[in-house]
Amino acid sequence: MFFKSKDDINDYFSNGPKVFFIAMLLVMCIITGIYGMEKNINIVIDGKEMCVITYRSTVNDILKNSNIALGPKDVVEPSLKSRIKSGDTIKIEKAIDIELQMDGKTQTVATTADNVGEMLKAEGITLGQEDRVQPLREEEIKDGLKIMVTRVNTTMEKKVQSIEFSTEIKKDGNLNQGVKKIIKEGTEGQKEIIEKIVYENGKEVTREVVEEKITKQPTNKVVAMGTLNTLNLSRGSINYTKKIRMRATAYTASFKDTGKRPGDKYFAITASGTKVKRNPNGYSTVAVDPRVIPLGTKVYVEGYGYAIAEDTGGAIKGNRIDLYFNTDRDVDKFGVRYLNVYVTK
Repeated sequence: MFFKSKDDINDYFSNGPKVFFIAMLLVMCIITGIYGMEKNINIVIDGKEMCVITYRSTVNDILKNSNIALGPKDVVEPSLKSRIKSGDTIKIEKAIDIELQMDGKTQTVATTADNVGEMLKAEGITLGQEDRVQPLREEEIKDGLKIMVTRVNTTMEKKVQSIEFSTEIKKDGNLNQGVKKIIKEGTEGQKEIIEKIVYENGKEVTREVVEEKITKQPTNKVVAMGTLNTLNLSRGSINYTKKIRMRATAYTASFKDTGKRPGDKYFAITASGTKVKRNPNGYSTVAVDPRVIPLGTKVYVEGYGYAIAEDTGGAIKGNRIDLYFNTDRDVDKFGVRYLNVYVTK
């Protein structure tokens, strides 16, 4: 430094202390200002506390300056735009990843929720009344937890089902055995069925009938089944409804067989009030047990011919039959035999 004159030298030395003082004061103000901007901040991350010294003013700047990265679901308190003063605390709750299976997709979700129910609400997932969640909504969230949402949908389905008619068989003695004749055609009925169907994730899992109502009754088909049998003879054939194996004997109108003599009011008169007869070419008289063969029934007796059950006898009980002949010679010739008796139509 060069001084031009003695006065310059005197001015300099007289003003020097003032300049120095001002300069020192300025430095002290700057230092005081810097120290005034310094902040001690507590940062708590998932319960773990750390202390940082910073000159930043907002939460966002402090975290960036402290190299603390945040995920999109992390929760920060106070908010990132909030201004901070020394001694304040910043709390950070880091989101953890869980696996969510829902609607046919599996995805990883970051969350800070305390339990499953809160996580679903935070993610805006709406559950239907029947939807199921596993584990339960009260389950505590843990890292890597697997949560499955099952969509349950119940529908009621109405359908009409036909009812098959039955076939009613009626025995018909006017038809030969084995012959069938339709008397009345059958018609199908209808019933209305309501089913409850449960779907899980769009797939049917259960189907249950909850109501069944007949709207139209079926009508039975009626079929006549012939019971009339055919017996082939040398001179044609006969139709019969029943065949009975019987013990056959023979009798005449004589006193020894009937206890009545000619001239008796009831001589040769049957229990039916008809006169006994033997007609090889027509119908003869036979005595029967009316409990087995009712009186008046027409029969065909094997080896004897056609006859009418017109008479009874004290010894004719059960499956026994007494055949009328005109002479004792014929009775003796016939004797006692076991033969078939056909009840004819």
